[in-house]
Amino acid sequence: MNGITLALSKGRIFEETLPLLAAAGITPTDNPKSSRKLIIDTNRPDVRLVIVRATDTPTYVQYGAADLGIAGKDTLIEHGGAGLYQPLDLNIAKCRLCVAVRKDFDYAAAVKRGARIRVATKYVKAAKEHFAAKGVHVDLIKLYGSMELAPLVGLADAIVDLVSTGGTLKANNLVEVEDIMPISSRLIVNQASLKLKRELIQPVLDAFAGAIKP
Repeated sequence: MNGITLALSKGRIFEETLPLLAAAGITPTDNPKSSRKLIIDTNRPDVRLVIVRATDTPTYVQYGAADLGIAGKDTLIEHGGAGLYQPLDLNIAKCRLCVAVRKDFDYAAAVKRGARIRVATKYVKAAKEHFAAKGVHVDLIKLYGSMELAPLVGLADAIVDLVSTGGTLKANNLVEVEDIMPISSRLIVNQASLKLKRELIQPVLDAFAGAIKP
């Protein structure tokens, strides 16, 4: 394609990106909520959207299958960010990466006495770095969903997961014990695309930058 391709995931990231796209004069012709299309045209013949799984967005951009993408900081940490330019924090899809445990688990005491803690998470890299920096010994168990279940059935002592309102934790008798980092979504750009298609990409970057809400 001579134009540019932007990789987006369904749901919150897509919805919160719409005002940024509008600022750049881009309107999708379909909504992935109601359409099964994975490639969505826009009002501009030189811009199209591809709908991908959130965790795959950096890979599509890294290998040039998409010129631009929008991905959460959590996803970028796990991916490693190789071959990606990350010019903008878009301040959308905000949440926190946290450590949570069952209400009856004394996390502080376990850490203090140097116990080895089992931690279930999808975010293995971020969790590994967090606990290593604190000098806490952990066994990491990789899960892909329903993280809150792990402490309830004895699979893990703690979880590392994204928290927005904390409602799911509360409903499952879990409590936050540590904040690891704030998370928001970033605009990512394929480095080769930026050089070869700068005249198309730069106006989009500028429009997004001007539309970011603090």
